[in-house]
Parts: sequence; structure tokens; C-alpha cells
Amino acid sequence: MLWIKSLHIVLVASWFAGLFYLPRIFVNLAMETEPAATARLLTMARKLFRFMTFIAVPALACGLWLLLVVGIGQGQGWMHAKLGIVVLIIIYHAYCGVLLRRFTRGENTRSDKWYRMFNELPVLGLLGATLLVVVKPF
Repeated sequence: MLWIKSLHIVLVASWFAGLFYLPRIFVNLAMETEPAATARLLTMARKLFRFMTFIAVPALACGLWLLLVVGIGQGQGWMHAKLGIVVLIIIYHAYCGVLLRRFTRGENTRSDKWYRMFNELPVLGLLGATLLVVVKPF
């Protein structure tokens, strides 16, 4: 069980590294006017999104294993709240894919300031999930 828990923590940390960095690339894309720089940033963003998705799958699988097989948090309120945050993070991840496709098609309508705010959302998700797991307030 400790091996799965350790793997889960490392995979989630890796996934969040991408969730923190991809919107920062979006900030740069929203400000960029040079076609060559835009192409380079789009390549970086596509590779990062692919990596994030590749890492998210085993991260979620390890978490489900800990919940369903090991039984960590089953039936406890803090786990229900954490699962709600996980669902929101998955939605955030998917929306990053939507935004990336818009950038790829040249259809971005949002400002760099909007992306700066959007970039802070995974921090709140990680903070909330971590506090729920460590403190177990209910």
C-alpha cells in the first residue's frame, strides 16, 4: 500500500507541474505576436498537455486503488470533498485542452490577464485537496 501511495503522490506532483505550467504558456501565447515564437510555444504546449494527460491517468488509477481496494477514506466526508476537488481538477485539465485547441486554430479571445488568473486555480485545488487529506476535518 505504501508503494502505491508513494507512486500516487509522485504522479500527482508531476501532473500538477503541468497544470501549473501550461496556463503560463497560454499567458505567453496570448501576448505573442511573432509567428515563429507562437509556433514554438504551441509545440511546447502540445507536448506538455500530452505529458500531463499521460501522467494523470496512472495518478488517478493509483488514487482509485487506494480508495477502492485499500479502503482509505471510504465513507468519510473529507474523502467525498476531496473527490469533488479531483473532479474539478479533471475538468480544469480538459478545459486546458479546449484552450490549447483554440490557440492552435488561432481562435483565442482571452487576454493574458485572464490566463494569469486561470493559472492560479490549480493552486487552490491542490491546497484544498492537501488540507482535506492531512487534516481530515470531517
